[in-house]
Amino acid sequence: MKKIILYLISGLVVMAGCSKQYELPVVTSPSVINVEINGSVDVTFSFTAEAGFKMATVASTGGTAEIKTMPSAGTISGSVVVTFSASRTAGAGSVELTVTDNDDKTARTTGVLNITTYPTISVTQNIGSDTTWETGKIYILEGRIAVLDGVTLTIEPGVIIKGREGTGSNATALVVARGAKINAEGTTSSPIIFTSIADQILPGEVASPNLEPTVPGLWGGLLILGKAPISASTNEMQIEGIPVSDLNGRYGGTDPLDNSGIIRYISIRHGGANIGEGNEINGLTLGGVGSGTVIENVEVIANDDDGIEWFGGTVNVKNALVWNPYDDAIDTDQSWAGTLDNFLVICGQGTDHALEIDGPEGAMLEAHTVKNGSVKGSPVAELGDFRDGARGTFENIYFFNFPGPSTSNGRGDLSLSGSATESNFTSGILSFVNLEITPAAGVALTSIFLNGTHVHATEVTTATRTVGADKSAFEDWTWADVANQLTDF
Repeated sequence: MKKIILYLISGLVVMAGCSKQYELPVVTSPSVINVEINGSVDVTFSFTAEAGFKMATVASTGGTAEIKTMPSAGTISGSVVVTFSASRTAGAGSVELTVTDNDDKTARTTGVLNITTYPTISVTQNIGSDTTWETGKIYILEGRIAVLDGVTLTIEPGVIIKGREGTGSNATALVVARGAKINAEGTTSSPIIFTSIADQILPGEVASPNLEPTVPGLWGGLLILGKAPISASTNEMQIEGIPVSDLNGRYGGTDPLDNSGIIRYISIRHGGANIGEGNEINGLTLGGVGSGTVIENVEVIANDDDGIEWFGGTVNVKNALVWNPYDDAIDTDQSWAGTLDNFLVICGQGTDHALEIDGPEGAMLEAHTVKNGSVKGSPVAELGDFRDGARGTFENIYFFNFPGPSTSNGRGDLSLSGSATESNFTSGILSFVNLEITPAAGVALTSIFLNGTHVHATEVTTATRTVGADKSAFEDWTWADVANQLTDF
């Protein structure tokens, strides 16, 4: 009897020492997922874990991966969502997910990704019907492309336009002809970028991965031409930078309200190709553009000629940034009659003038306003050259980082050229209001602001300045901001 009781007790002990045997966890991967270079995609894995979910880890190839969501501890079945961010190289990628249960048993599986390049479209002919360039695509200008009279080109946010290399009559450019419209509306998160074919930048990027912001002249630029009045020998002219044989280069007319479309949040880089001696293309050329046109939030970088140049017209421009121009940053001609409001200029080693202001070339005597600007100088740049009967109002502008005038190169000052311009200044037709500068040590205002303009200038420190641009308009979406060029403003 004692033996039987002992056996029973022993059996109970053995039974009590046994634990439940759970099934191994199981993880299931999704089908192959497509993702574009530099793009991101969520990859969802399903799992079962009879012992209850404990943790998950992830590894990847062809990009980076991180767990976005996973279930609560102890969950028997559910899903784990992983965000995969593709690299800049097309090909295969993978996400390997490992799930561990509460019994410390693991299961893993691999999801496969197909990393694709962005669609690239060659533009070889003038645009003769309403056309849309779509987000997520790269468009290559294979030559000088014109948007023709009566046609609208719409460019969606994030589009990249690259100009093929070329000089002379083969210089690439996008020309919005008189009577045509461009509706290019980027956003702070998805600016529209015009650049060179040599630039390896991809949609979703702001800074070039291979070109420095000091490389100019790799393609032409963007030209918008309208039917607004100009002050020239005739009311219609051929724009500089476009051969006279191309009639899509005509600009000017009699309609001050002319509408050439909308531009917002665009960046124009590495332009200024030369079509002949002294005949380069500006980053943004505005010829006879009317006040019905909206131009806001524009960045121009490393252009071999001027950053932005106006030839007559009545268009207003708000929030403009010019960085490293290789001639002038802001250039006005032919009695432009609009307003530039809130601008930044960052002069480089090739900059001639921050401001070059020319007067009328014909009977029309209109004037413009340039206000709320901040200008960072360089050793070779001049603050401004006002010439040929210059007219207009220049107010609330702050200058700094200029070394002071040099007798050897004439740099570092603001000057009036010619008796007609000085007469306009003394009569108030050319007006300066609230100019401020942080000069180099020991440099007097009278040696910087010449011809009597010093009476409208004040010496300040960076901490005490009261005028200048609102740099917040250029944050997040400009290359200048990404490259930390706005910290001094």
